[in-house]
Amino acid sequence: MPGTAVGYGTAVTDAPHPPPHVLVLFGATGDLAKRKLFPGLAKLQAAGRLPEDYRVIGSGRHSPGTDDEFRDQVREALEDLDDEAVDALLERTSFQTSSADDGSDLAEAVRAAEEELGDDARRLVYLSVPPAAMQDMIAMLGREGITERARLVVEKPFGLDLESSQRLDAALKDVVDEDQVFRIDHFLGKEAVQNILALRFSNRLFEPAWDRESVAEVQIDVPETLGMEGRGSFYEATGCLRDMVSTHLGQLLGFVAMEDPHTLDEQALRDAKVAALEALRPFDKEHAVFGQYAGYRDEDDVDEDSDVETFVALTAYVDTDRWRDVPFHLRTGKKLAETRRTVTLRFRPPESQLLDGEPVPNDLVLELTDDPEMSVELNAKRPGPDLVLAPATMTVDLVEEIEDAEPLEAYERLLLDVLRGDQTLFTRADEVDALWRACQPLLDDPPEVQPYDAGSWGPQAAVDLPERGWRLGG
Repeated sequence: MPGTAVGYGTAVTDAPHPPPHVLVLFGATGDLAKRKLFPGLAKLQAAGRLPEDYRVIGSGRHSPGTDDEFRDQVREALEDLDDEAVDALLERTSFQTSSADDGSDLAEAVRAAEEELGDDARRLVYLSVPPAAMQDMIAMLGREGITERARLVVEKPFGLDLESSQRLDAALKDVVDEDQVFRIDHFLGKEAVQNILALRFSNRLFEPAWDRESVAEVQIDVPETLGMEGRGSFYEATGCLRDMVSTHLGQLLGFVAMEDPHTLDEQALRDAKVAALEALRPFDKEHAVFGQYAGYRDEDDVDEDSDVETFVALTAYVDTDRWRDVPFHLRTGKKLAETRRTVTLRFRPPESQLLDGEPVPNDLVLELTDDPEMSVELNAKRPGPDLVLAPATMTVDLVEEIEDAEPLEAYERLLLDVLRGDQTLFTRADEVDALWRACQPLLDDPPEVQPYDAGSWGPQAAVDLPERGWRLGG
């Protein structure tokens, strides 16, 4: 029906507006705010999904100038969006400097905005700050009372290892309760990731075959053609394992490997996911490959002798009855041959070999784009006089196929969920801990970092990791 949104069964246009909100965006002059946060808010405004009244307060250590100058900077990032929606967003937007040492002016700005909005106003605080600054900023928010009635959105990485992650969690719990914390992993906001649930649990075609008896291997492949793009200092402090595997790829693995949660309420879904992640074997150095692209050491803010990995490929195992001994091959890295977000379930060959010809693997392929697409690789009879096999592909473009589809970009969807207080697609503390425990052996004793050429598929050892090769790039 018109107006029905992709999601968990609620018609977005018919849903009540969230209550009035003060949105405080730390890192408001940064790249994430420019590319994702302000565009997401503008699109929500255009769709009528924001609160009927709200204020946006950008914040950071350095002032971009007057409020009007800040609005002009934001407008440049929104030039391709609906003018009326952009105007409505910007007339509610201002900037207030703050730091971990002094947030008093920001606290006063928040209180003044709330007085304009009324007694039922809520707060949304978005922390897009470097990992080293996170704990001090959280302490400041508590000290200034900004966390009262607030939902805190925390960007990855959630610490740099298990110990620091637990310190970060303790700092959060000093000022807020767990139900106020929204650890954002934007991969979970993608339509195609959520569609894993619909595809698996709502189709008899797939649900009985989603296990070790039918699936030979799973590939979670997230290559990128981009390099550092000004993030050299960030990568020097984190590296690819922390940046991508302990977050995005690990969460995708949890979605694929979880048991049936039986209901889509936030606790049941996250309980099922954390059970799968807690069953992960700690990652084994012998089944992991680290790489660094040629030219990384020439990037800005990178040490000339750096051995930081810009590439990781590894084989993981989930020790549950459903998945025991099925390899989950994970790969991600910078400066690779393509940019893709692909999950592949490769099924075991049939016992019968009735027709001549070499059968192709039955692959179920999920492309995790903002316009989700899925395909199934099949074997069929080649048209003609002989009974000979030929490969065939069935592809479904879900936006094209489904009438009145209204896909939301990941940050757009997740911002809306925070405003509604829905934690379903956000990461819980025990999920974070489970992934750090799996990563910890590689943090303590990493494999040697191998060089690879920009535009390749990484070191040869990684190319050779899956016995039957990668779906992408051989």
